[in-house]
Amino acid sequence: MSIAKPLPHDAAHLHVTGAARYVDDTPTPAGTLHLAFGISDVARGQITAMDLDAVRAAPDVVAVVVAGDLPFANDVSPSAKDEPLLSDGLVHYLGQPLFLVVARSHLSARHAARLGKVEIAEEEPILTIDQALAAGTRFEDGPRIYARGDATLGLGGAEHRLTGSFEIGGQEHFYLEGQAALALPGEDGDMHVISSTQHPTEIQHKVADAIGLPMHAVRCETRRMGGGFGGKESQGNALAVACAVAARLTGAPCKMRYDRDDDMVITGKRHDFRIDYDVGFDGDGRITALDVRQYVRCGWAMDLSLPVADRAMLHADNAYWLPNVRIESHRLRTNTQSATAFRGFGGPQGMLGMERIVDHVAGHLGLDPLAVRVANFYASGGHISGTMKRQTTPYGQEVDDFIADALVAQLRKSAEYDARRAAIAEWNAANPVLKKGIALTPVKFGISFTLTHLNQAGALVHVYADGSIHLNHGGTEMGQGLFQKVAQVAASRFGVPLEMVKITATDTAKVPNTSATAASSGSDLNGMAVKAACDTIRNRMAEHLAQLHQCRPDEVLFDAGRVQAGAAEYSFAEVAALAYMARISLSATGFYKTPDIKWDRIKGQGRPFFYFAYGAAVTEVVIDTLTGENRVLRADILHDAGASLNPALDIGQVEGGYVQGAGWLTTEELVWDDTGRLRTHAPSTYKIPACADRPDVFNVALWEGENRADTIYKSKAVGEPPLMLGISAFLALSDAAAACGPHYPNLQAPATAEAVLRAVHTARGDV
Repeated sequence: MSIAKPLPHDAAHLHVTGAARYVDDTPTPAGTLHLAFGISDVARGQITAMDLDAVRAAPDVVAVVVAGDLPFANDVSPSAKDEPLLSDGLVHYLGQPLFLVVARSHLSARHAARLGKVEIAEEEPILTIDQALAAGTRFEDGPRIYARGDATLGLGGAEHRLTGSFEIGGQEHFYLEGQAALALPGEDGDMHVISSTQHPTEIQHKVADAIGLPMHAVRCETRRMGGGFGGKESQGNALAVACAVAARLTGAPCKMRYDRDDDMVITGKRHDFRIDYDVGFDGDGRITALDVRQYVRCGWAMDLSLPVADRAMLHADNAYWLPNVRIESHRLRTNTQSATAFRGFGGPQGMLGMERIVDHVAGHLGLDPLAVRVANFYASGGHISGTMKRQTTPYGQEVDDFIADALVAQLRKSAEYDARRAAIAEWNAANPVLKKGIALTPVKFGISFTLTHLNQAGALVHVYADGSIHLNHGGTEMGQGLFQKVAQVAASRFGVPLEMVKITATDTAKVPNTSATAASSGSDLNGMAVKAACDTIRNRMAEHLAQLHQCRPDEVLFDAGRVQAGAAEYSFAEVAALAYMARISLSATGFYKTPDIKWDRIKGQGRPFFYFAYGAAVTEVVIDTLTGENRVLRADILHDAGASLNPALDIGQVEGGYVQGAGWLTTEELVWDDTGRLRTHAPSTYKIPACADRPDVFNVALWEGENRADTIYKSKAVGEPPLMLGISAFLALSDAAAACGPHYPNLQAPATAEAVLRAVHTARGDV
């Protein structure tokens, strides 16, 4: 079987040799035109005049398009139809596309786009959470509230009580391949779009609307992305639509890609949050009541902000039983880039808020934060002690698969947490300048789209007469290894070597109505759909051989490239040829929908998740108390991937997720000035983690245990959950700062050197 083997990424040899083909590498026909947006240099206002004569007269410019020139829909939003491709007269953020340049080269388009003279009657922009609250600019009439028990009564009767406020910064996706699209016009207005997108069907839909044709006239193809992280779930719409509109206008192929600075200025980021909390607890740190208010800065358009904010609420408990809890969420509109999907989709912000609260409780009581975490865990297996009744989340889902207690206990032992914590205390007592810190934090992450209808997938499988297998499904490959995992599933179902299976580019003409490759569900959904298609073909083959050899179909065995039917044995290729000659269909579609999920987001009740994925990380850090400079010294991770489909790929996802999560909470700082201009718009001003920022000691292992839910080969999703392991790095820095004085350090995120230095002074009582 190909399942559970640590096989390399299917395109690894192409990646390392530079032969992997991305959108910008696609050979283009002669006469291909190139596009660029002219963008706003103010954050809010109304366009009073637009002089584009210099743009039209610029070298190699073929056309200039404004909103009034668009033939049909002027919208690229994924949700509320509130995001015009080109400004309709109102300016909502600095970087908003105002007009479109079509030219004979990429550089000519970019140069010409800067020649536009646009007069804008400026208005005072709403940039911050406080400004949005004061102005009442929201995406819902009021806050969304999920609750259980009586938080107010519980807080009033609590033995101890704390309040706090915590800022959480956003994050730039910084995919290595920027946004890109290519539109190839066809007969009768048909359009073939090649897009770097996580959601080909949405591209198909938005392009069809923009050029006034049914979806069947638009084909979207995605071979691979050079990273996505959620940033290509909806942000690619604008480029694809612009290319299609320009191709329709000119009759020529049209291509568009953002340069890095344009990409960062135009596209959305991870939502930044402020979390205010009021927590009641006993002397052992057990939380008896909690009131949390999440303030979400969504940017200028709705995009995916509502489900992102919902998921932050759904993960506000993380791994902890909260008997009395109230979670209030405010979705605020500001004149900044429209915040969008990012790995974890709001879950990291909700989870970090909970972990910060637990850490604050432990600091107040003078306890080891791990002891407080363990004291608040959901019961093992989700059962309330002494009963068969299961504990439920604040939104009413039974926690019937809880393993974080056992997983944390194993990691605590393997990482020698207790001995290292004692050694760090000795170090800190002896060293006045350099202080070390350590933190062990758990992850409980729900797996499924919270928009229930998205939990479906389709697949198309062909077996050719020579026994080779062609496979297509609705998932997209962005470096995570989805194609390899799904190919392993197909090879396993037919009992053939992996090299007999070929997966081709995701294509809406082959598998329709796909969901985005997001919510960590790529392998879960598409793996099951492929399994269904393969089993249909295999069963047809088995029935034919059973008739030939007078045995039952279930006695026909497919293994190691051979097929056994009674006393007869064939190669798989021979069986494929026999079936073809017998006029048996060797093509099938497969379909899967996630069972047992039901969610009412308005009431905040139901079962939004099919199952939970778990993990834990121990991080050790050191800080310089004179400068705030810091280093991650060691990370130990134990992560739950169920019965892993491919341990090598899964460990890679865990390693990358941890580093990306730690980067979000340490070095990656987004800065806007008072005019709404993003100042961190290039690698020179925005610092993602590099090789030197990874821990010198980096131990990663997978938890041994299969998924209790009926998933593909009992595996678990491993795309998003590891990112939240990076929370341990942030809280380890807080622990190091806490060693500087008697006060809680109140470290804010991201924990840049400046933030760490402020936390040191706070711990000492200097501020």
